[in-house]
Amino acid sequence: MTIAGSLTSLVAQHGYLGIALLVGVEGFGMPAPGETAIILGAGYAAHGELAIVAVAFTAFLAAMTGDSIGYLIGRTGGRRMILRHGRYVRLTPDRFERLEAVMSRHGPKIVAVARFVEGLRQFNGVIAGATGMPWRRFVTANALGAAAWVGVWASAGYFAGDHLRAIEAELHRYQWYAVAAGAFAALAYVGWRLTRRSERP
Repeated sequence: MTIAGSLTSLVAQHGYLGIALLVGVEGFGMPAPGETAIILGAGYAAHGELAIVAVAFTAFLAAMTGDSIGYLIGRTGGRRMILRHGRYVRLTPDRFERLEAVMSRHGPKIVAVARFVEGLRQFNGVIAGATGMPWRRFVTANALGAAAWVGVWASAGYFAGDHLRAIEAELHRYQWYAVAAGAFAALAYVGWRLTRRSERP
């Protein structure tokens, strides 16, 4: 069994606990298929093996908890770590300062939308904490984003329940390609924006 298959089998074997684990650890930067876990859990709910409301509630709480842990990581040591080691990923102190300015103006919108972007979803809380976003503002925006994200994928999995096995096979086959492509696209976009800002007079 592939690594992806082993991870998503947690949902089949442990139900809500598997969903909570995968969604939660993804929230503070670990590479885990949280989105896939919600779809599979909702698909099982469509077959009466789980309850759809409980799947959505579990995923929402796990997303909020994981992102909050990420926020605390970013708030307590993220800024220092980025300033010391960020140059290795082209995040220089000057670029981080511009990122802080962007987050101060558009932080809540970025946090809410980040849930739907691979790469940003995993480091959403860490970035918010490292750039000093106030806790209450982060929690509010994150709750809105998490609720929308869970609602979309829980609904998709539930209404596609009759095709669960085919969906599960395809997700196992392609999900890590999607994660890699999404992370690359997110990093490329951030780099492009920071480069454009640095070129402005």
